Amino acid sequence: MIYTLEKISPKDYEGDMIFLYGDETAERSLPLGKREVALLKERRAEDKDFILAFDRLPYRLYVLSFDSEKPAPEVQEGLRRNAMKLLGKFEADQVKTVALCGAGTLPEEVAALLEGLTLADYSFDRYKSKEPYHLEQVMVDAVYFKADELEAMQRLWNRIYWCREWVNLPVQDLNAPRFAEELESIAADLEGVKCTVMDKRQIESLRMGGLLAVNRGSVDEPRFVVIEYNPSTRNTQNNPIVFVGKGVMYDTGGLNIKPEDYMQEMKSDMAGAATMASVVFAAADNRLPVHVVALLPLTDSRPGFNAYAADDILTMYDGTTVEVVNTDAEGRLILADAIAYAVKNYHPRVIIDAATLTGAAVRAISTFGIAAMEQNGRKELEMLKVVGEQVYERLVEFPMWKEYEELIKSEYADLRNCGNTPQAGTITAGKFLAHFAKETPYVHLDIAGVAYFTKAQHCWRCGASGYGVRLLYAYLQMQGE
Repeated sequence: MIYTLEKISPKDYEGDMIFLYGDETAERSLPLGKREVALLKERRAEDKDFILAFDRLPYRLYVLSFDSEKPAPEVQEGLRRNAMKLLGKFEADQVKTVALCGAGTLPEEVAALLEGLTLADYSFDRYKSKEPYHLEQVMVDAVYFKADELEAMQRLWNRIYWCREWVNLPVQDLNAPRFAEELESIAADLEGVKCTVMDKRQIESLRMGGLLAVNRGSVDEPRFVVIEYNPSTRNTQNNPIVFVGKGVMYDTGGLNIKPEDYMQEMKSDMAGAATMASVVFAAADNRLPVHVVALLPLTDSRPGFNAYAADDILTMYDGTTVEVVNTDAEGRLILADAIAYAVKNYHPRVIIDAATLTGAAVRAISTFGIAAMEQNGRKELEMLKVVGEQVYERLVEFPMWKEYEELIKSEYADLRNCGNTPQAGTITAGKFLAHFAKETPYVHLDIAGVAYFTKAQHCWRCGASGYGVRLLYAYLQMQGE
């Protein structure tokens, strides 16, 4: 989709147009007759949130009414969600180009609608023989943004697009080596970004027992990818923010193989890695003044060859021994190695991970937010919660009480990779990972419920959502010095 800035006069413009009507200030600029204005006011008296289409043959005027007096995050999220409804109308009317204007509307409200149109217009098309409908161009009234402001938003949205593409791609076309190559290629074109890709031999030399164990059943080698963005204006000695992303390119469950219903969509089990790479690339695109590193352990999990098994005892990167109770709890094993690597090699000011980690998170809060927890990272989690409310990628905090440590103690090793009870599965997974962060401030984000939708929801079609990229990018914007 192409966005351009144009001088648009609502009453003179000839073409398909969206008019934002947030409050009565807009009435003076409405390109409508008296009876049509009266109809709008009558509708707003009943409910301020609706879309009305008026024929202006051969064009149409789409009036998007909303209540600008609600809290700003609610207003903006409502506009994002209405974007999906607008696209449905555009597709029915075969609208390809549309102008966007209004009166009394705030720039952040216009930005929210544009963001919603971008998110809602995305679909995974590359394997389809017939090209689906897409909106081609939006001309935005130039009163709302400067050119560089709109370009910065588009660069972020482009990274969300690619995050979703990666997550939607099947493992036949995006395994660990190929994903690593693609990340390395992108990084090479970005100023201030360095990408290091470690192959199996190098991972073995690091003694990353979790990543190597999960990979043992696969014909494809693992990769450990380090993406570092450090603006030239910053002191290279400053402790970075470290993002860790789960990169299980496809998860069969290993020898604890998943039932058929749970095997579908397991190409999305690398959404954490795609999210973290996308955030770092977006930060570099827009030259945010923050030092950030993404650590991405990549492998698929298969039941073949010499696949690791329940009862195996692994030695992790930091020397911790782990009893394998369930091979389908593989994500925390590869994350643990990466978190321990971060502690030893980067001395981070905070470690934040993102992972499609537990079905328990989905059962607890459904598909409406991220299950989050922290260890020594209260300030960072509180900031993420605030940012999450603003961008409407919200967090629900789970406890990390000391008592949960008892659930992951092993009779034969330092830890077990699953709790000894079916309860609190999301928390015990987080507690397991927190062990490897030691004293470093640590925030765990379980994105299992929001990374991939099996049906359209809000402003996302079926498939990968890119959920978390906007959250963490906004968090980085608050870190600039």
